[in-house]
Amino acid sequence: MGENLVLNIASRGFSVSVYNRSYDKTELFLEGRARGKDISGFAALEDFVNSLKAPRRILLMVKAGAPVDQMIEQLLPLVEQGDIIIDGGNSHYADTERRTRYLEKRGLLYIGTGVSGGEEGALKGPSIMPGGSQEAWPHVKSVFLAAAARAGNDEPCCRWMGSGGAGHFVKMVHNGIEYGDMQLICEAYQFMNDVLDMGPAEIQTVFSKWNTGVLGSYLVEITADILDYRDEKGELVLDSILDAAGQKGTGKWTVNAALDLGVVLSLISESVFARGLSSYKELRTAASARITGPTFRFDGDREEMLRLLEHTLYTAKIISYAQGFDLLKAASEEFDWQLDFADIAEIWRGGCIIRSAFLDIIAAAFRDDPDLEHILFAPYFQKQINDNQQGYRTILTTAIQAGMPMPCHASGLAYLDGLRSNRLPANLLQAQRDYFGAHMYERIDTPRGEWFHTNWTGKGGATTSTAYTG
Repeated sequence: MGENLVLNIASRGFSVSVYNRSYDKTELFLEGRARGKDISGFAALEDFVNSLKAPRRILLMVKAGAPVDQMIEQLLPLVEQGDIIIDGGNSHYADTERRTRYLEKRGLLYIGTGVSGGEEGALKGPSIMPGGSQEAWPHVKSVFLAAAARAGNDEPCCRWMGSGGAGHFVKMVHNGIEYGDMQLICEAYQFMNDVLDMGPAEIQTVFSKWNTGVLGSYLVEITADILDYRDEKGELVLDSILDAAGQKGTGKWTVNAALDLGVVLSLISESVFARGLSSYKELRTAASARITGPTFRFDGDREEMLRLLEHTLYTAKIISYAQGFDLLKAASEEFDWQLDFADIAEIWRGGCIIRSAFLDIIAAAFRDDPDLEHILFAPYFQKQINDNQQGYRTILTTAIQAGMPMPCHASGLAYLDGLRSNRLPANLLQAQRDYFGAHMYERIDTPRGEWFHTNWTGKGGATTSTAYTG
């Protein structure tokens, strides 16, 4: 990522200095990919810092956590007031908040920058999500806008997100949505394979077709490529890959943030747990030999089921993004970031992993109604939900009959049914809490915020606990 970003920035007409604690890597870079370009390398950190003009703009591309703090401490004796330190890694937003305050107290400026697009995006143009010290933005804006991907009418996929950890929070939610997108696609793949008994070539054809429609996206595109990729022996590489998924932690961070802010993020949360369950490979192998499932054979109209599956995947995707933007909205209010949700959707249209034409529709929804309460209330999305939910239920019913797990799709539909329910069984839940813990409850015939307690056993008296509502 670091090398490719350097090459990207240098290709836009900027001179770049580079430093790596292992100078042999710097030499290899200078003698190889950087040869003939306006890129200078340094063996000593002090020489690297001194090569930069004030205000210095220093971009860190190191592992999140302690390595970032260590690098900052090494730089502190070498930089001057007004210099800018930029963290382009996947740092936790709370760390970025802390580092911003820490450096601003010392007269320095700090930017926590989400960068999405992988190695290819870094080289050709990623989606860039900067936030932190507002005063720093004018000094880095020209570089970031030049290096970013382009979408729409050649618009750069980069906007200033807000103060403190806003940039890294937006990138974190991007990654959470990415988790959901990937798991939803995997569930559709498994449905075609296990339920409809389709082979790789047939499934590849379906994903290629879907990529030309409403599901058109980078992730659907690469899924079609993967299903067509064979090794030197002519064997499908996908079939040789162990079904145990890894994760770097940004999905977990997203789920934790949702819990902290009281936001329902059930579909994305389920995608994190699905990866976790996949990693239990040995346990699953043992369970498969001990626990039986249903005997099922699909004998219906395959083409009709594929049509319903396409619409189901799209509907679940809408629900996933609705939950993600709910989390962004809650964080914006909590931290006073004043996030522009249309801007966020627009900068995700190019360069990043979740790029798709679908984001144009989300951006348009927020442009039409900046105070949009919920994505599902936008006319376009409301119609999609209403038109497609019966087919959604058919797909899930079929998967359940076949004993095939679709955890993210199932979670999405449960969220939708819960959201559209005017009355949920939480009245009983509140009664239970009041019964065993005197936590009190609100009544339907009094204003919100008035709390009541019932002496259910006749022995509890009038003493109550705190009314926990979070």
